Amino acid sequence: MLFPTSNLPVQKLHDDLFDEKQVCLSVLRLDTIHAVVSGNKLFKLHYFLQDALQQSSEGIFTFGGAYSNHLVATAYACREAGLKSVAIVRGEQPSLFSPTLLACREYGMQLHFIPRGEYTRKDHPDFLQIIQLQYPRFLMIPEGGYHPWGAAGAALIMELVPDQTTHICCAVGTATTASGLLLGLKQNQHVIAVPVLKNLYDVKDRITFLTNRSFSLEKLTILADYHFGGYAKKTQELIDSMNQLYQKHKLPTDFVYTGKMMFAIIDSIRKDFFPKGSKIICLHTGGLQGNLSLKAGVLIF
Repeated sequence: MLFPTSNLPVQKLHDDLFDEKQVCLSVLRLDTIHAVVSGNKLFKLHYFLQDALQQSSEGIFTFGGAYSNHLVATAYACREAGLKSVAIVRGEQPSLFSPTLLACREYGMQLHFIPRGEYTRKDHPDFLQIIQLQYPRFLMIPEGGYHPWGAAGAALIMELVPDQTTHICCAVGTATTASGLLLGLKQNQHVIAVPVLKNLYDVKDRITFLTNRSFSLEKLTILADYHFGGYAKKTQELIDSMNQLYQKHKLPTDFVYTGKMMFAIIDSIRKDFFPKGSKIICLHTGGLQGNLSLKAGVLIF
């Protein structure tokens, strides 16, 4: 692993609600691994970086949008590993770069902007062949690490989850992390997946592709109604809940992923979704840099 991951804090949250419902809620603070390559990103990148170094690749190319946590994490990780990095960025080049893209450029990543219509072809063999010809000694990572290697890396997270845990909860974008959790699941444990995109109806198909296995509903629950309007969308209710989390527990979250997941889990506790005695672990998947797109003062942290 590029950065150490042992002895990460598991933060127990204390609240009258959890006492009343007789459940234990904790957060595995993957965001504390590293300021940039934080959360689940390091795990999803692990086997790609390992292979690139073993094969003496010149670098890595990957895909993402202007606020992609994946892009900035890849840029920094490649720099630390001595690899070059290239990003195919969704959309025309903006007149002002987002904080994410500025950081990517600072870490040495080459940025190539393509129109959104063309970007939708990013998984087409002809499209990939053109890029591979431009960068013949570069390893490709799909957007968000959406690949069986990404899921295999995410499975390593389960080594950090206490054995007595009954429910492991995570936000879902590509479903790569949720797939990894299912791969590493211990007996009598259950994965709770919270999609942060609207109409993400193919989570089970994604998991089958990423794991080459089919998981029953006994091991997986998808809470699909907490996207707050769609990817990177937000409401005042979500922002207020994030501020309350920080005020009560000193737990910073991002509005794209972890903030939505925490809202979903606490709301589900309130609605008696979890049986009494449940020991719930939520994954803080990092990505706090995404909050830089918010106006100053919106969040209290």
